[in-house]
Amino acid sequence: MATLQTDVLVIGGGLAGIVTALECLRGGHDVTLVDRDTPDRLGGLALWAFGGMALVGTPLQARKGIHDTPEIALRDWVRFGDLDLNDPLPIQWARHYVEQSRPQVHDWLQLHGLGFLPAVNWVERGRNGEGNSVPRYHVLWGGSPTLVRRMIAALHEVDSEARLTVLHRHRAIGLDYGHGGVSGALVLDEDSRAQFRIEADAVVLATGGLNGSLAEARKHWPRDRPQPMTLLNGAHPYADGRMHQLAAGLGAQITHAGEMWNYAAGFPHPQPHFEGHGLSAIPCKSALWLNHRGERIGPDPLITGFDTHWLCQQVAQQERPWTWHLLNRRIALKEFAISGAEHNPNIRDKKFLPFLLDTLLGNRRLVNQMQRESPDFLSDASLHGLAARMNALTGTDDIDPHTLQATADAFDANFANGSALHNDDQIRRILHARQWGPDRLRTCKPAPLQQPGAGPYIAIRMQLITRKSLGGLRTNLQSKVLDANGLPIPGLYCVGEAAGFGGGGACGRRSLEGTFLPGCILTARAAAHSITTGL
Repeated sequence: MATLQTDVLVIGGGLAGIVTALECLRGGHDVTLVDRDTPDRLGGLALWAFGGMALVGTPLQARKGIHDTPEIALRDWVRFGDLDLNDPLPIQWARHYVEQSRPQVHDWLQLHGLGFLPAVNWVERGRNGEGNSVPRYHVLWGGSPTLVRRMIAALHEVDSEARLTVLHRHRAIGLDYGHGGVSGALVLDEDSRAQFRIEADAVVLATGGLNGSLAEARKHWPRDRPQPMTLLNGAHPYADGRMHQLAAGLGAQITHAGEMWNYAAGFPHPQPHFEGHGLSAIPCKSALWLNHRGERIGPDPLITGFDTHWLCQQVAQQERPWTWHLLNRRIALKEFAISGAEHNPNIRDKKFLPFLLDTLLGNRRLVNQMQRESPDFLSDASLHGLAARMNALTGTDDIDPHTLQATADAFDANFANGSALHNDDQIRRILHARQWGPDRLRTCKPAPLQQPGAGPYIAIRMQLITRKSLGGLRTNLQSKVLDANGLPIPGLYCVGEAAGFGGGGACGRRSLEGTFLPGCILTARAAAHSITTGL
């Protein structure tokens, strides 16, 4: 069997793997990067991601009058994530994140010529203010694909001495242990089916999380939480947990495997990239979130931007595996969006004027596209007609048109006597959100659903969709994989989502949102620093 030699073997070509390879090259090491996908898909899930980042104490925050510090951010992080104070590694990584997201992510990206949109969004505030106490969500101009392309370009710029080998369409199928530590991997060429070994002083696992496999997601689903009857896949299909198990066979510890960052408002991709592929809508704050009968889910109305984890649990416990968003075209034009780069081309392609016009005048392109392409995006001039379309889609008679009408009438009654007599928690949360400028631009002023001229009516069938694993292999602050005794397994590192973004679960039960791309960068840079310095 053929054997290749390298200083550093990076398994996985997502953002965390690319950054690890880049920093190790800069440290003077030979690097071999093994990636299962094709060359055009180098970058993994980051190629499809939106590009939002939770950053602490940035100049943009300061310009917007936002006072933020690592101390404030850590308080929010630990409280919202419900981190176990007896589990020190996730808390250490959380502290590292809030202290280093400015210098090691924000400033580092700017050194690579990357910038951010001139707004800071306020997401995951918590239903009772227990989430982000200040806006932190920064959006990369050009989105996550621009980030990936810039990192790949940096790889080639640094590789003047041909120290980098990238093996596309290759998969690690075993880890080698010898001389007191991990010494390499057995690799399969997916095309020729040939196997060979790569020997390395350091092996870095950057293979993503667990829930790109719906079977793995279901296997690890917490028993004390409702599990939906169906799931869409919004993760990367190669993030299937196989390398986690191989590492566990060498003594590595998988922790918090049941903690996941899923989304409550997914629908099937009209042109799927793989089986079960779903899109994650950014739910319209002004839409009414209904059960399968067309009744508003309650008693607390479901509304995005406050607690995604809670939303997912409410959706998962419904009688049917779908819910409905009821809105009108006025709401859809201003508020409807889909997470990811694919459906945000103006940000992805850096077209500022079209982006600004869509923000101010409404995103007709996206709304019209979904009406054409998605059978789950329904429209009708009347609520009775819409009810018939909803039943036709599900093959049921669940929606009584009179029930749907009564739902809309009950909400609209809030406006019968002017704004002074509003008494609805969704309206209160919308008004709160609109106090912050970026949210005001993307959130309608509260108005009756049946407001004349606001139609036609729209119903979108939604399902729960997977996204990120919050758990993973337990690692220390050098991204070294730890055994059951808390000791590093020599030669083995883990970065990004495979490490639960640090420590095996730095986010805890729920994320402040936007912590994933920076988590990949921070864990990757920590691993590379340890490898290149010997610390």
